[in-house]
Amino acid sequence: MLAAVCQFIWLDWQGKHLVGIDLGKRVDCRQTTYHAVRNRIAGPFECAAVRSGRPPEWPKLETTLTSALATAVDPLESAVSKVKRHVLPLFLIMFIANYIDRVNIGFVNTHMQTDLGIGAAAYGLGSGLFFVGYALFEVPSNVLMQKYGARAWLTRIMGTWGLVAAAMAFVWNDTSFYVLRFLLGVAEAGFFPGVVFYFTQWLPQKERGKAIAVFLSGSALASVLSGPITGSLLSIRGLGLHGWQWMFLIEGAFSIVLCGVSWLLLKSRISDASWLTAEERTVLESSIAAEQAEREAHGGAHLPAMKLLKDPQILLFCFLYFAIQLTIYAATFWLPTLIRKMGGLSDFEVGMYNAIPWLIAMVAMYCFAVLSAKWRFQQAWLAVALVIAACGLFASTSGNPVLSFVAICFSAIGFKAASSLFWPIPQGYLDARVAAAVIALINSVGNLGGFFAPATFGYLQQHTGSITGGLYALGVASLIAAAAGFLTRNRRVNRDVLPEPLQGKAH
Repeated sequence: MLAAVCQFIWLDWQGKHLVGIDLGKRVDCRQTTYHAVRNRIAGPFECAAVRSGRPPEWPKLETTLTSALATAVDPLESAVSKVKRHVLPLFLIMFIANYIDRVNIGFVNTHMQTDLGIGAAAYGLGSGLFFVGYALFEVPSNVLMQKYGARAWLTRIMGTWGLVAAAMAFVWNDTSFYVLRFLLGVAEAGFFPGVVFYFTQWLPQKERGKAIAVFLSGSALASVLSGPITGSLLSIRGLGLHGWQWMFLIEGAFSIVLCGVSWLLLKSRISDASWLTAEERTVLESSIAAEQAEREAHGGAHLPAMKLLKDPQILLFCFLYFAIQLTIYAATFWLPTLIRKMGGLSDFEVGMYNAIPWLIAMVAMYCFAVLSAKWRFQQAWLAVALVIAACGLFASTSGNPVLSFVAICFSAIGFKAASSLFWPIPQGYLDARVAAAVIALINSVGNLGGFFAPATFGYLQQHTGSITGGLYALGVASLIAAAAGFLTRNRRVNRDVLPEPLQGKAH
């Protein structure tokens, strides 16, 4: 009997995966398999029932198998699972490469100062100029992604950023450093909001929060990996190049290789996904379309994108993300310098210490995502995360390098969790037809925090010898953002109560 049950499970799997994409044929095959195995199981019981006069026992097993069969066949759940398996690992690796190329200069600050004479203020300004280029070209990049498709455009982004990242190996003074950092921002513009928009088009609303949390964990994972990797690469010598030059060349080359991988594996539309069955494609597209219809019903008529940009909610989203990014990039670019103050550490040891807060933050991001999915007051969880970040930032002003490092570890729990908790709020609020452009706008404005934080910290370090004032300012900004988060909405209201700038000639 056990063998028959095992055969049922095996043949049931074959019925799902080997018959083809025609729904009717698959159901017929599964029914045939079920009845054949049921007869094999039932036969001995029926014979025993005839001999003993007891009622047959196989109907109980039949009920169990029928129930299991019914729960196993959920095409939407199956489609979502396949999307996550095929897309998330690739996006995670792409984001890791993206983030390392963006922040690896944090490890070469002292090396470039020694070899090129680039001081703290120039380093801070150059670090921040990346985000100016990023912000200026974010929205145009995402508009072009809608025109050319995610596959082509995300591949283009990876290729150009890999080339510019590798070219960083050949900077020779402050000006060339500024130019290449700006161009790196231009090259990377559109990647992050492009992926967020991709999730909007491929996953139902309830699944996006976890997917974004996994995707954003790539930044924490990149921070964990970048320390040991960069520390190791800095020890390479040869061909007349310094270790920091080899670091830029190798890490940029890796992004160029990923460019080809993304072209082979990514699909722009659900209808192009050959790894989904016809039924799964239909159900997934219908589910996402139904959610969009519901948003339109709550939000009234479709509003032009430029009118949406006047929405106070959009401006609030921009401020919140700006505050979050301030803390993230202040820590990212200056944490290695803080660690060096602990004294007597090699490049590799600095990299290992640098990995600790991001490893803790990566676990915290997942925990917050699970909690917010269970208790769905997203704004409250966002506020909790920002308060944790503020407490850590205030504590990091102690003046003791070791205590400051421990406090930054605590703060990282908050600001990294906040970055993943934030995005489901505007995603739920936005009309899908303008989501790509508005998400790009939010990301552009928010990432300007990546300009102001390192530039300000560099100025403070060079002219005052301390970044304590900047840490206090970041803590205050996090508390203000925590309070402002409760003013956000993750669902559009009816048209008759839309903010005044959105009233009028909506069509």
